[in-house]
Amino acid sequence: MADLVYPRLIAAKLRSQLVYRSSFAIDLVTQAIAQGTELVVILVLFTHVTALGGFSREEVLLMYAFAGAAFGVADLFAGQLDNLPTYIRTGSFDVLLMRPLSTLPQIMCSDIRLRRIGRITGALGVMVYALAHVPIDWTPARIALAVATPVAGAVIYSAVWVVACSICFWIVEGREFANAVTYGSNAFTSYPINVYSRPLRWLMAFVVPGAFVAYYPSLALLGKQDPLGLPGWVGWTSPLVAVLAAVVAGFVWRFAVRHYRGTGS
Repeated sequence: MADLVYPRLIAAKLRSQLVYRSSFAIDLVTQAIAQGTELVVILVLFTHVTALGGFSREEVLLMYAFAGAAFGVADLFAGQLDNLPTYIRTGSFDVLLMRPLSTLPQIMCSDIRLRRIGRITGALGVMVYALAHVPIDWTPARIALAVATPVAGAVIYSAVWVVACSICFWIVEGREFANAVTYGSNAFTSYPINVYSRPLRWLMAFVVPGAFVAYYPSLALLGKQDPLGLPGWVGWTSPLVAVLAAVVAGFVWRFAVRHYRGTGS
């Protein structure tokens, strides 16, 4: 029975957002424009340089598109975790614990906002353009990788969201830290990681596995060697990294919930 509750909750939220169609359409366009502003930054940058970290404009656009689509999907389903400090501070999280449902899915289903699809649509448009303009020797394996990369990236981003927001169980006003990790990861993964300094690269690419959202899958699709020296097979491991990230996020969330003491309200 519990498995049937979540689709009903999601359906109710979606219906409520579609009641005001004009407002929904405006929000959708606004999100697409927001995604487009990040694209403009890249295009302007390439009016001054011919390559970035050894990658052409279309190759960087491919990384940007993979990262943007993955982040958009993660934001759609996991972005509600930004409200966790409010749940904890007001005692609403205690109510979630009283229900015969898992707390994490309850929060993730609490406020799915369809307007975020605008961001996903914009990124997918850039992805189609980039894939049509970069030299890829298409094989069944590369087709599967191109399809799996945004999905794996969304799982990685969602896992990062869960882990980063879990700190709010100990630091109630930890939203700024969580946002720095989640939204900062999106900005980081939109560019080749070899353009960043070594400390930032190790932190955001491997501790936070942002390099596996777009950079390494793009290398595998393009058949290019990693300027940082890692072997080529690393580019094919994003789905595995996504599974491992989800497992780690699940353990961290359960650990945080077990040590939650409540507000007393």
